[in-house]
Parts: sequence; C-alpha cells; structure tokens
Amino acid sequence: MHDPIVIIGAGQAAAAFAGKLRTLGSDRPVTIIGDEPVLPYQRPPLSKKYLVGEATFDRLLLKPPAWYETNAVTVLTSRRAVAVDRTRRTVRLDDGLDLPYATLVLATGATPRRLPATIGGDLQGVFTLRGKADADALMADFQPGRRLIVIGGGYVGLETAAVARTRGLEVTVVELADRILKRVAAAGTADLVRDLHRSHGVDILEGTAIARLVGADGRLTGAELADGRTIAADLAVVGIGVAPNAGLAEMAGLTVDDGILVDEFSRTSDPGILAIGDCARFPYGDRLIRLESVQNAFDQGEAAAATLIGGGGAYMPQPWFWSDQYDAKLQIAGLHHGYDTTLATEGPRPGSHAVWYFSGGVMIAVDALNYPAAFVTAKKLLEAGRRVSRADVETKPLKELLV
Repeated sequence: MHDPIVIIGAGQAAAAFAGKLRTLGSDRPVTIIGDEPVLPYQRPPLSKKYLVGEATFDRLLLKPPAWYETNAVTVLTSRRAVAVDRTRRTVRLDDGLDLPYATLVLATGATPRRLPATIGGDLQGVFTLRGKADADALMADFQPGRRLIVIGGGYVGLETAAVARTRGLEVTVVELADRILKRVAAAGTADLVRDLHRSHGVDILEGTAIARLVGADGRLTGAELADGRTIAADLAVVGIGVAPNAGLAEMAGLTVDDGILVDEFSRTSDPGILAIGDCARFPYGDRLIRLESVQNAFDQGEAAAATLIGGGGAYMPQPWFWSDQYDAKLQIAGLHHGYDTTLATEGPRPGSHAVWYFSGGVMIAVDALNYPAAFVTAKKLLEAGRRVSRADVETKPLKELLV
C-alpha cells in the first residue's frame, strides 16, 4: 500500500473528502473509521423526515454501498480510534489493530452536551439528537399525546419541537437565555420563529432555567424550574449545543483550543494530519471559527482533498445554513457575527420575511423566512464580495442589488 490515507470519523466531511480524492483522480488507499454500524449518512433529516418515518435510512446514505467498493474506499464500521502515534504514523483501533498512514484526516465531528446526571440527565426518556441511534431511540417515544420538554431554543431544539407538534405531542421549550436563538440570530428572527411555534401550540419559556429533571423508577416524569414551577413530561430532548471531538487530537499532542486548530489549508500543527468539519477551528477573516454545518463539512472536506493532491488553494468558506420548521423554511446566508444593525423586510407573499445584518453599514448576512429570493440574492452578493449598503437594501428591489 502506497501513501495510505486514514480518515477518523465517518460523517459528511469524511465522505466529501474521500469522494473528492477519487473525482480528482487520486488512487491513494483510503480507509474511513466510523464508530457507528452504518455507512456515512446525512444527519439533518434525523430531526425531520427520518424522525417521523417519512424517509427510510437508505435514503440518508451519502453514497450508495457499491460506491465504496468501486472506488476502493474501505469503511470500518463499529470501530473506534483510541490513539495516534505520530512518530510511527499509525492509528490504534479499539480492537488493538494498528493502521499505518501517510496522511491522517481527523473528521471526528462533535458531541451533544448533556445535562449532568446530578440533575437527572441520565433518566430514561432524556435524549440528545445527533446520530441514527439517537433518532431511533427517540422515535419509539414520539407518540401523539405525550408531553415533551425541549431544553434549549436553538435550531436543533426548535426543529425537534416542530416535528413533535406535527406528530401530536404537547411541547414546551425551555430556554435559559432571555430569548430563543440568542447565539445564532437577531431578535427580529427570533420573534418570527417564536410566533411560528406559538401559532402551532408550542409553549415557549424564555429566561428560564431547569433546576432538575425528576423521575420515578428511573424514568422521567417532569422538570422542576429554577423559579419553583414544575412541568410534567414523558420525554425530554436536550439541545444545548455541542462540544468538538478533539480529545484524540489532544492526546496526540496537536494544538487544540475549542476544536482542533488548523490553518487555511486544514493542516493541524502536524503537517501530516488534517482536520475538517465540526471538529476543526480555522481562520476566517481576523478570527478563528468552527462552523457546525453540513455546508462547511462538505466544502472543507473537498477543499482539503484538493489541497492534498496539489490542486487547491486556501479554504475561504461562504457560509450558508437552513432550518425546516413546520412548512416554513429559514435560510441563512453569511455570518452575522459583529453586526451592529439589522433591517427587517417583507417578501411578496404573506409569511415571507427577511432580517438583514449590517456591520459598518455593509450587509454581512441575511435570515430569510419563506423568502428564497432574499436568501439567493444575499448569497450571490456575499460570494461575489460585493459591498451592499443598508440604503441599497432599503430602497432597491432585490434584482437591482445584483446589477
């Protein structure tokens, strides 16, 4: 075997990396190590169509099984990497096998944060939602009439709340911050999303802390809030963010700080080791960021593969995201970090809205709810590096902004 590539992690970033290598003609041996018993698959549908049985798992696979055989990509499922020996250039697996590598790619992703066991986080009926096993376990409890507490008002929590209401569950969202989407969106976007959920019967409690989850015979029965109130519940979904899986990198002596630090070419502090996807923290303008999104995992995976074989440049992402809730689609272009003003605009149809973000009078991002034209326009402008002023957005039709 010449110049073997070992990829630790079997998600979107890993599949994108391997796929791009083959598209560009590389025949270097590739081995993907995944701790789940399945081939790489899409995760976003887990909290949407898969959870309610509208999509079978085979439709979530990123590539058909035959692709891996045809393209000489080995996938080791239900296996876990436990150590990296940078001197010998080997990866030790949990069964004791040592895999040699010429290039190592860390695509280890992130893990949902859980509530501590001391406040009931280990009770039966308390779930996180990240992988197929999580969705399968939750699906069994997702029954009409049951009472669900969603802990955390971010996108994963709100998407789960929407699916639950569609299935006929009673839903309460409990958010510690003074409003939902506090970390990821402006107040104007939060107002739109809050109204959407309340119109579907979701009870949203903001500025509210969970004191502890309570149960009987090891099973969740409710939550005690910090203000003394209690909420009855049959199940809970915890959506309070994720932590990058950087432990293996740290044990190997790589530089880690809220993720595995990489340069603009996805190289870690060891040039023979790359890191991509949710676990990687990379340069973006004048700061370092992690982008927890499918788009970033795919684009960074492909960019790193192109760079590895000598055909790529620095990774310069143009972030975009989406969130499906009920029959509404929220599309986001750009990053709103550092914004100082926002502007709300209405779309041509009832229920279509956009919240534009500006820094120093220049547009840097948009949240578009049921307003695809605003999303597409902003995305094109950002990708082209165009500086669009607040006055332009206020006074010009979308088509004229692209001229």
